[in-house]
Amino acid sequence: MAVSKPRRRSLVTLGFFAAFAIATFAAFWLLDYFVIDAGQRGGAGPLRQLVEFDAETMQNALGSLSQVIAAVLGIAITVVSIVVQLAATRYTSRVADMFFRDRVNLGVMGFFVVACLEALWVSLTVQAHYVPTATITASVVMASASLLGLVPYFAYVFDFLDPEKVIARIGTETLDRATKQKQTRAAAADVAGRQALALSGLSHLADIAVNALGQKDKVIATDASAALRRLLVEYQQRKRGLDDGWFAIGDVLRTDPDFVALAADSVDDLVARRTWLEWKGMRQLREVFGAALTTMPEMAHVVAIDTRYVGEAALEAGDREVLVLTIKFMNTYLRAALNARDVRTAYNVLNQYRQLAEALLATHSAWPQGVLVEIAGHFKYYARLAHGIGLGFVTETAAYDLCALCELASASEATCHDRLLAVFLEIDKEPETQAEERALRGVRKAQAKLASYYLLHDQPARARRIYDDMAGESPERLRSIRDEMLAITSKDFWEVVDRGTNFDYLSDERKQKLREFFADFASLAASAPAAE
Repeated sequence: MAVSKPRRRSLVTLGFFAAFAIATFAAFWLLDYFVIDAGQRGGAGPLRQLVEFDAETMQNALGSLSQVIAAVLGIAITVVSIVVQLAATRYTSRVADMFFRDRVNLGVMGFFVVACLEALWVSLTVQAHYVPTATITASVVMASASLLGLVPYFAYVFDFLDPEKVIARIGTETLDRATKQKQTRAAAADVAGRQALALSGLSHLADIAVNALGQKDKVIATDASAALRRLLVEYQQRKRGLDDGWFAIGDVLRTDPDFVALAADSVDDLVARRTWLEWKGMRQLREVFGAALTTMPEMAHVVAIDTRYVGEAALEAGDREVLVLTIKFMNTYLRAALNARDVRTAYNVLNQYRQLAEALLATHSAWPQGVLVEIAGHFKYYARLAHGIGLGFVTETAAYDLCALCELASASEATCHDRLLAVFLEIDKEPETQAEERALRGVRKAQAKLASYYLLHDQPARARRIYDDMAGESPERLRSIRDEMLAITSKDFWEVVDRGTNFDYLSDERKQKLREFFADFASLAASAPAAE
């Protein structure tokens, strides 16, 4: 087994201290023996002189030796207990459990205790007529090792408690223990234990993220969210090998607060769909998302990214139920962002949601495209909801994302293309009044942009559908929309954004098609600008 870098560094440090201590002692001992005290050495050689123990001297020295080792043990316990308690308070209570299950920590602490007992016992064995040389030598060596190992051990402890490594260790242990099936125990007890470990690990990772957000520590919060994502993604690869009992919701799961709050039908659905762990994991991500909205909104974007990765992993694994679950949580994120009136977060969530939809399109299979139409319907719903509460930019963002999906569907010749277009054209329709439609200027721009794409790729019938939808607009509004879109010359937006491009930007070829599209409106023909 390869030695990890921190352990290798600790061993090198220990070796350096030991070599330096031995070299220093040997130098001064030989100086005394051969130079300073040469007349007192008798006939014994330097090594023989060193190990010839005097009973009276040993009785005094060994008592002090046991006190030294006890002091070292006390220092180690004090420092370690303080550091572990601080880490457990700041991150998660599971740190203490992990620390005392680590073999190195147990080994070092055990060595300190054994060395202390050895020195205590050997002090009782020295008598006036008998000096146990080997036992005393062993005690001295163990005492020396205790002192030498103190500094590298502290270095190991601090490295062990590094937040990034603690988080990664929790995620790895949770996944391994939950998915490893043991045949040495009763099946029911084994499943219950694994489920309890999975719940505990997921909860601890979420707690770390939420606590870090409260302390404005983005790095740790990001690591915890990423650990949750890695756990859920890797679980997709191991899920098929698990026994049926693993997917049942037994007593352990039913006592968990997240499951207690569920209706009985919902619990049964999780069993039938075999998705209780993904549901619990994404509930934890949702908790982090909610905390981020009020403390560090930029972290909400990170959670949306991690959730998208889970959906893409489900798509790769062919697990439709997990994909649908991911979509539900994306919708929940959008609802939470709109309720908080956080335009930036809604903008970022829509970006990740659209990328998940693009991954669906890339699969070229049947059921993902049906799900894609459902996603488009969700875009339409939240776009209308955003417009109703005065967040028009979110509505425009959803429209441009649907425009991008329609373009991609056209390029990939997806069978759901026409249904996506129908949803897109309904995004600015309000059943109650036509005044709302006239107010949605950004949506009309997105539709005109899509029409230019269709005309450029010889799809006049689809462009005509957009034309018919816009036919009731006033000439002044259509003219201003056209002129504003033609005036955009830079692809890059003038602010730093994740999307990187200007929504209204069109290439010169598409601008020409845009002119042709608007030229079909008779009232605009006379005012059409000349081609650039």
